[in-house]
Amino acid sequence: MAARYKVLLTRRAESDIEDIYNYIAVGDSVRNADLVLAGLEATLARLDEFPERGNVPKELAELGMAEFREAHFKPYRVIYRVTGREVVVYCVLDGRRDMQSLLRRRLLR
Repeated sequence: MAARYKVLLTRRAESDIEDIYNYIAVGDSVRNADLVLAGLEATLARLDEFPERGNVPKELAELGMAEFREAHFKPYRVIYRVTGREVVVYCVLDGRRDMQSLLRRRLLR
């Protein structure tokens, strides 16, 4: 069994998840918001083993930034970086949005 990584969420990533939940709960249903939240939590939980399996986001690869990775719970993208034995989640974003602009604004400031 592989050694576990500690998964940490930035405040902004936590806020992203809350925003996604609230948007779905208000615009659709609490039941569907709960399902999406459960899916995102499962995606985050899987990062504690083999986080290197995630791919480099293409928008960041184009900028020569290979230190970030992503995991998916479609259409959501979890953007993170592995540092030592920690996985730091920087954002959880809807992949249908303008990812180039979002990632630049969130990660390159």
